[in-house]
Amino acid sequence: MYFLIILEQILFWGGLTVFLVSLAMYAGRTKDFKSLLMFWQPTIEFSPKEFNINRTGMTMMIVGLVLRVAVNFLG
Repeated sequence: MYFLIILEQILFWGGLTVFLVSLAMYAGRTKDFKSLLMFWQPTIEFSPKEFNINRTGMTMMIVGLVLRVAVNFLG
């Protein structure tokens, strides 16, 4: 059980880091900081590499949250 708690933390914070790296890659490539601040408008156009990194980070965070719910409600 302790292993799952550690894994959840690693996945969530690692996923957040990967997600922020993808946004930094986009900002470095396009210099379009306004799109990052207005994230609710669909103006960001990621390159395929940035998109894959972004989705990997989001997936890691979601899996971390699912683990947290599973550990808290099932454990």
